This record gives sequence, structure tokens and C-alpha cells, in this order.
Amino acid sequence: MADTRLIKGRYRLLDLIGRGGMGEVWRARDEALGRRVAVKCLKPLGPRHDEAIGDVLRERFRREARVAAALQHRGVTVVHDFGEDEGVLFLVMELLEGRDLGRLLEDNDHRPLPVPDVLDIAGQVAAALAYTHQQGIVHRDLKPANIMRLADGGVKLCDFGIARPGHGIGPTSRLTGTGVAMGTPHYMSPEQIVGGAVDHRSDLYSLGCVLYELATGAPPFDLGDAWAILVGHRDTAPVPLRRHRPELSDRFERVVLDLLAKDPECRPRDATDLAERIAVARTVRFPVAGERAVRVPGPRLPVWADRMTTGSPAGGTAAGRSTPPDPPAVLTGAWTGPRSVLSPAPPVDLAAAVSSGAVAAHPPVAPLHTPAPEAVQRLAERHQAGLRLGRLGRWREAARLHRAVATERERLLGPDHPDTLASRYEIAFALGRLDHPGQALRGYAEVAAARERVLGPGHPDTLAARQETAFTLGRLGHHTEAHRIYSAVLTIRERTMGADHPDTLRCRHNLAFNLGRLGRHQDAYRMACEVASARARVLGAEHPDTLVTRSEVAYALGRLDRWEEALGGYRAVADARARSLGPDHPDTFAARYEVGISLGRLHRAAEALTVYRALVADRTRVEGTAHPETLRARHGLGVNLGRLGRWTEALAEAREVRALRERTLGPDHPDTLVSEREVAVALGWLGRWWDALAGYRRVARVRARVLGPDHPDTVAGRADESHCLEQLGRRSAPVAPHHPTTTEHRAYG
Repeated sequence: MADTRLIKGRYRLLDLIGRGGMGEVWRARDEALGRRVAVKCLKPLGPRHDEAIGDVLRERFRREARVAAALQHRGVTVVHDFGEDEGVLFLVMELLEGRDLGRLLEDNDHRPLPVPDVLDIAGQVAAALAYTHQQGIVHRDLKPANIMRLADGGVKLCDFGIARPGHGIGPTSRLTGTGVAMGTPHYMSPEQIVGGAVDHRSDLYSLGCVLYELATGAPPFDLGDAWAILVGHRDTAPVPLRRHRPELSDRFERVVLDLLAKDPECRPRDATDLAERIAVARTVRFPVAGERAVRVPGPRLPVWADRMTTGSPAGGTAAGRSTPPDPPAVLTGAWTGPRSVLSPAPPVDLAAAVSSGAVAAHPPVAPLHTPAPEAVQRLAERHQAGLRLGRLGRWREAARLHRAVATERERLLGPDHPDTLASRYEIAFALGRLDHPGQALRGYAEVAAARERVLGPGHPDTLAARQETAFTLGRLGHHTEAHRIYSAVLTIRERTMGADHPDTLRCRHNLAFNLGRLGRHQDAYRMACEVASARARVLGAEHPDTLVTRSEVAYALGRLDRWEEALGGYRAVADARARSLGPDHPDTFAARYEVGISLGRLHRAAEALTVYRALVADRTRVEGTAHPETLRARHGLGVNLGRLGRWTEALAEAREVRALRERTLGPDHPDTLVSEREVAVALGWLGRWWDALAGYRRVARVRARVLGPDHPDTVAGRADESHCLEQLGRRSAPVAPHHPTTTEHRAYG
């Protein structure tokens, strides 16, 4: 499959994201609709395999396509297409950004998840099962690997390969003599094991096994071999959960033990009944270890708060994530309730928020009304639509949509509700991508202050907002202040998440980057090497995050004037990305761009020119002629034409790139200004100093207005202007250096 790269003339495979017993899952692009999708391909069995097994697997694959395509629910993976191409069955699904629960547990060293997270997952899976069971479908293979926790906090059921209608199911659910397991031993119900009738209550038993493992760190019958596990399910009572974890409430323990009843008649009657029991269990505050559970006084939480936790300790950790955290889509944060819309938040002191992250406590009060669940869900869907617009690069539209959603969420839920803050966070993110870093900084600082007030200083969402504040400060050239915030966030992350947590490593990566911008290149190099080593150990040597840090190591080597080593590092990263992400992946292209930069710094301009010509051709083919990264590659090409003394060609290239950047990015965009400077450089080398001076002056003036008078690029612009005036005074040959400014693209991990 990897050699063809194109399925049915439509779905282009980009990189492998999963491999299992039945097949492989690829991240792919739907060429017809221009969207990213996941493509699952059934692996052909070799000639030594039993043909009957192949027939069973193909039938399971077809059944998964038929069943999943018929289900339309936010808790079930969406199927777009199914077919066969050159003898290979394929299934096209929505691309899910997140991790399955099996990976989540593995990444957490099989430590139990926070109880609010377990309850959140339980409620969402119960809702999805209620829907699938109402459609007459029994999953029959519910296990952590088949439940996805998305980056936005949502949960999706996956892999309906052995699902069947819920009535008339006979002994086909047992382990067959062919060796094709119809179910997974750790999560199989007793009736599945003995080949009895299987209905929706079998899924409830399997969910009980999953919840037991999420809450305690191990499945209920974690025995030595498959047969012992099956006997345990059939004959042995599970150890009560609170013996493993005393801080669990008795009510939650009762829910899970009822799910694990040997007799299906003793389990909850259906998933709707289960969802109601979980909602009741969530009225209990779950303390830290050593405390006794305390019942929260007052009425049961309303339906609209179904995804909301109530009173997890400030500074508690969420489950680890290997991808940058997205804000929750709907009621996912640890929250104590919205403040009244008649009691507005106090004004935020931006300077204080940025410098210390500390604000005066402002306790929430009870909501004046209960918003309709339909309205909350509609806003969640619009929030997701805004995220999709961002992923498509349509940041202006995304910002408008997030503003509208934020306004409505504030009216319905209150200004400090996690959903309202999530929308405000996304507004800031879009402003950053639209190159309004000053506005983005204000937005992030306000969100960070509000999240600290509502969620606590150690909450992952608070830390994410503070980290984005530091990132934006760095963009504005305030690297000292960014360093202080990164250091403070890192201290909390190391204490609450551990030194090797992916989010901790991401913070250390950004701190290393910022050290370089402070001129501490040796420190930046040392820290980047440490992060690269840790990421290789935790995530793998060719994980995208590891490769980002390896690229940062190469960058630090360049700043230490060790360009030969930097070139070797960039080439190794480019090769690794081509293998793991694909030759046309944007990150692969970015590494090739840095190879060109390094060659230029080593005075190997002819080789750099060859690299950039190939990169321009590939970026044009994949991303188009006007894409910002295509234009960045063309800028590098023009720079190296100048290095070779081909200034007339360099001037023509720089002018064309500037015109395209001005049309697509705007006249004051930093990249447009870089091109305008390059035009001025070429004019100077061609002896046209008055024309060059006009260009240098405009660049300096706009940078001062957009970036601030003290930004390094503004300072460089003033130096260019002075250099040009000096040349006009003495009419000698120019000596302007050719190097990328700080506005040249760098990747953050």
C-alpha cells in the first residue's frame, strides 16, 4: 500500500498512524474534497496463512464499514467511504486527533486516571452505547484500544469489526478454532466466554472492565495467561475497587461492580440506565488520597453539566497528551460552576497577569439559570467548526466564528465558564496566526488569569494559556519575560506531571528555543540535546516531537557557528521525516529548507540553490504557488542567487516574491517586509542606492509600528537604513550581509 500512495485515485496516503491485527491506518488527504481523513486498509495475508482466516477478516472488515456507516452520533467514528482497490479493502473515516485509552494508560505508566476523567469518559461512552444499542448494534469488542479520547476531551467508539445486530446472536461470539478472537480476553463478558446469547448487556460488562482499569490501573482479572483470565471472568468475583484506591467513592465502586455482575440480569438494564447512575455518582467530590469522600450538598447537577467535573483539587493533573492540548469543546474542565452574568469578572491587570500570573481570588457564584442543553451543544458544534477552519488555514473566518461563540457562551454560561475561556483562547490563537501578536498577547494573558482564578494555577488549561503567553512574548522580542514565564510553567509541570511528561518536554523545548533568542546559545544547545534525548526515550527516535527538538539542536549548532554539524543534523531530520511523515509532509519540507540555510552559511551557495530549486518545485506541486512556505523557499532561492553574484536574477526573484506576499499576506506582514528588504539589498548591490534607501526606510518604519521599536528586527531595519546612508555618502560597494532575520520560520515543539 505504501508504494501506491493513492487509493482509488482519490485518497493520498501521507503517513502511517496505526497498525493492528486487521490492518493499517494511514493519515491521508481526500484529493477530491481537500480534507484530511484516516484510511484503514486491510493487510493482505501471506501465503502461509489459513485462507479461512482471511475470509473471516475480510468479512469483519466489510461488517465494520456497513455498521459504522449506519451510525451517526458524536460518540461514534464517522465513516466517509468504503471500497476495494487492487484487491485491498479500505475504509475512509474522519481523522481523529487524540489517543486511544490503551495508549493513554500506557503513556501514563498504567497509573490510574483522575476520577473526574474516568467519570467523564464513562458518561460519554455510556451515551454512545445507548445510541448504538438503540440502533440494534452490539459492539462486542469494547476495550481501551477501541475508545478514542480526543484532544478536545471528546470520546469516540471505534472498530466495529465484530459488531452484530443485538438479537439472535448465537455461539459465534466464542473464541473460534481458527484462532480469530471474537473479543479480547481482559474485557470479555462471561456469556461471550461460554458461547451463550450476547446482547447489549455484554457491552456494559466490557465497559465495566474498562472503567475498572482506568480507575485502578489494571483490569479486574489481570492474571498470567488468557485461560486464567477467562476463568476469572466466568467464576471469580472482582476485587472491590476501593481496596486498590481508597479515595474512590462507594457510589462509583457500586456502579462498576454492578457492570461486572456475572449474571446479565444483575447489570444495569441498559446504557441509558448506566448514564443516569454515572450522573448521580458525579455529585460526589473525589478527594485526594487520604481524605474521605465528601458529598456535595444541594441538588443533582443539571443535564447541561453532564461533561463537567465538580471540585477536583486545584493543581491536579490530567492524563498526559502527546499532542499540543486543544481547549475543551464542551464542559470538559474541572470547574465549580459559572458566575452570574450579572456579576462580571473584575478587570484584568495585563501587566500583572503577564509578569506573575497571579490575580485576586474571585469565587464563582451559582448560575442564575440553566441553559438549554441544545443551545450548549449547538455552541460546541460551532466551536468545533471554528477549529476546523483554523486547521484549513482560514484564520480570519475562524476568529470571527470564535468571537461569536465566545459572546454567546458568555451570555449563556458566564464569563469564567471553561467553554467561554476556551473560545477566548481560540480567538487569541487565531490572532497570533493572523500576525497580530499584541492582541494575541492580551487575549492569552486574560485567559490565563481567568483560568488561574477558576481552575487553579496548576491546571493544565491554565498552564497552556501561560505557555502561549510566553510564546507570544517571544514573538514580540520580549525574551527575558518569556523566559521567566516558561521557567515558572516548567516548574509546575515537572512537579505535577513529571519530568518526562510530553507537555513538560514541550515546555522545556520552548525554553531551550527562548534561551537561544536570549543569546545563551550554549545553554540552548545543552537543553535541546537533553529534550531530544528524553523525547526519543519517551516518544521514540522518529516521533515528530523528537524530530522537532533534533531540528532545534541543529539550529543551536548553527548559532554556535558549528554549521557543518548543523547541516548534518538537518539532513538527518529531513531523512527521518521523509521516512516517518512522508516526503511531501510540511515538516519534511521545513527540514529541507534548513539544509539550504546551512549550505548558504557554509558558502556552498551553488548546492543551496539546487536544494531550493527542488524545494520550490515540490512545495508548488503540493501547496501551490502562493502558499507562504512556497514563497519562503523562493526567498531562499533568491538569496543564493545573490550569493552567486547573479544580482539581476536575484532582484527579479525578490520582487516577484514580494508582490505575491503582499497580495496574499498583506503589505505589513513580516514575510513581506523580509522580501522588501531583499529587494533593497539587490538594488544596493546593483548600485541603485537611492531606490534601496526608500525600501530600507519603509521596512524600518513598518517594523517599528508593527513589532515595536525595540524588536530585534526593528533594530536590524534601522541598521540597514544607516548602512545605506553610509553607502550613499561614500559611494563604495555594499557589504550588506545575507542572513535570515528572526522573522524567518522556526518550528516550536
